[in-house]
Amino acid sequence: MEIKARNVNQALPKAVRLLGMEGRRRTSRAGPVLVHPEVVMTRYEFPDERVVFWKQRDANPFFHLFEGVWMLAGRNDVKSLVKFNARMGEFSDDGVTFHGAYGKRWYDHFGVDQLQLILVALAARPDDRRQVLQIWDPRQDLGRSGKDVPCNQSVHFTRDERGALDIAVFCRSNDAVWGTYGSDAVDFSMLQELAARSMGWPVGAYTQVSSNWHGYLTTLEPLYPLAAVLEKFDDPYERREVEPFPLLQTDRPTWTRDANMFMEEGVGAMGYQDPFFRRVAVPLLAAWETFKTDGKARHQEAIDRARDCQASDWRKAAVEWLQRRQEKCRTK
Repeated sequence: MEIKARNVNQALPKAVRLLGMEGRRRTSRAGPVLVHPEVVMTRYEFPDERVVFWKQRDANPFFHLFEGVWMLAGRNDVKSLVKFNARMGEFSDDGVTFHGAYGKRWYDHFGVDQLQLILVALAARPDDRRQVLQIWDPRQDLGRSGKDVPCNQSVHFTRDERGALDIAVFCRSNDAVWGTYGSDAVDFSMLQELAARSMGWPVGAYTQVSSNWHGYLTTLEPLYPLAAVLEKFDDPYERREVEPFPLLQTDRPTWTRDANMFMEEGVGAMGYQDPFFRRVAVPLLAAWETFKTDGKARHQEAIDRARDCQASDWRKAAVEWLQRRQEKCRTK
């Protein structure tokens, strides 16, 4: 089964319709779930259009962006991630690190920086088909009974006929709402863009191959109306209201240094070199911290800070997310 879409916004309602029509009801440790009987492939034509705008989904753009930065910084610590989503700490076995943290697996879990090896190999042989970034570690993951076992297993990097960098991500178990069309669409497209820009190549297509592709009824049911408006969604990307901001404009070592500084020191850090941090990540972090300090009293201040973000897509999503919370407080 395949879902083809311009971006994650257009893929999500297709997924909701497909699961509603063909999903088989099962039980799970997290409650009733609909599971598609086949492996499902989702192909994004423009994966850097990664921000979700559906108000019914109410995706938290702050967490999505900051989690992507956390991964690309190569981190596995709980402390720097729970600042953006306290519930993430529940998935750690010891409250200190995440066993299956993707960024850590990409960069040094196996004793090598896999992404760097892939970039070097593709620079030497652009049409090489052997460039696989491994996440699943059979030595530590097979038979593991802990909370945190990687869902995504590997990423295959190839160059298409136009010279753009494609990726295929293989996942053993994929929650359609929170994973496939949530964190995965952001995190892995950011990995793809970081690699492509490091090579000086265009960003190509992103295919997510999902085994045990499912949705929990508690999160699926509020989204069923999306299936009814599938053909009517006014995509802000498609009509050019918003556009992606380049993730990397320096080089990978500089970007990674900035990413770790961002996770550790945040808004007050001096010396960010890549424009992505100065113009996108830092203004959004300032908005988030304002909101979290005293959200009810400072909604408008947080919204004003979010408007300082120079990435039109992240800015729109952040402002709308904060406005929904402001309106909810007003109507209580």
